Amino acid sequence: MNVHQSLTAAQPVETPPVASAPTERDTMVRFESVSKIYPAYRDKPSVQALTGIDFAIPRGSITGVIGRSGAGKSSLVRLINGLEKPSAGRVVVDGRDISALAGRELRLAQRSIGMIFQHFNLLSSRTAADNIALPLEIAGWSRAEIAVRVAELLELVGIADKYDRYPSELSGGQKQRIGIARALATRPTVLLSDEATSALDPQTTRAILDLLANINRELGVTIVLITHEMSVVRQLAKEVVVIDGGEIVERGHVADIFTHPRHPVTQAFLSEVVGDSVPVSLASRLVAQPIAAGRAVIRLQVRGSNAGDTVVARLARELSIDVALLSARIDEIGGQHVGSLTIGIPGGEAAVKQAVTYLSQHNFPAERLGYVA
Repeated sequence: MNVHQSLTAAQPVETPPVASAPTERDTMVRFESVSKIYPAYRDKPSVQALTGIDFAIPRGSITGVIGRSGAGKSSLVRLINGLEKPSAGRVVVDGRDISALAGRELRLAQRSIGMIFQHFNLLSSRTAADNIALPLEIAGWSRAEIAVRVAELLELVGIADKYDRYPSELSGGQKQRIGIARALATRPTVLLSDEATSALDPQTTRAILDLLANINRELGVTIVLITHEMSVVRQLAKEVVVIDGGEIVERGHVADIFTHPRHPVTQAFLSEVVGDSVPVSLASRLVAQPIAAGRAVIRLQVRGSNAGDTVVARLARELSIDVALLSARIDEIGGQHVGSLTIGIPGGEAAVKQAVTYLSQHNFPAERLGYVA
């Protein structure tokens, strides 16, 4: 018997309904059958970066686009902000086909699309305030207007006291706050975050993600997170698109993807961040066959505002089973509590099947991991 043999009951587990596609009015960014091919250059062959991309980003949402290096994430970003044109299909941003714009029309449209970079891209010869002012100067704002706007933005990102500091005098987190303020300078409706926290330590990353969440709430800006870190998606996004080999392999609400990942790429991303890992001390003792006087080890997924808080007690009470709680972890993902519990069930095969059937009937998907003494 396989150690990870699933024992989910025969009847299908009820899954959340799929949300209907956003309407034109509710959509901020829409990809319509988009493909991108980079032509051959000198001794390098052509590259199919994206194939058949179809999805919509709701207005005012925070959507994560996750994929490995080379998956096509950067090409996706460059299509949204008009730096690249699709080889096929359309990219519509705030009702405008940005893939069809050029010249002055494109430059005006790009002012409504802010960009946050991984390595900040600040000018070392300019102060914090002057770096924020740069896009406003290019857009032709007056000095008085720029001064007012820069002061507002420094206050918004929480570093009003750093207005006259140069990048060399700022920490990584402070530099990124300047980068965020600069991206917001022209009052964009879309904010693209391209691996914006990859160069930051975990504590600073959390602070920057909290800042972006606050910006989304206060300003209603649609945020698109381009990342290879599922922990970033977990903390901030509500919707997630998983891309691999230039194609979308999975997408949906973050909590749905975290609890029911279908594609191997998604499962690989989640392996380190979802609360379904088994402690090493327990995993090292698992065996495939039943043990005399031992326990079957069952892992169940939990989800909801009261995720897992009574399931063990109910299982023990209603089935008269001596249930042992071996490990547990609950996270808040996409505004919902999700995670897993690992429990030990004594008795024979009949008791194990009875427990798994009960859990499945109450929408707690379960699988037997093996047995321990």
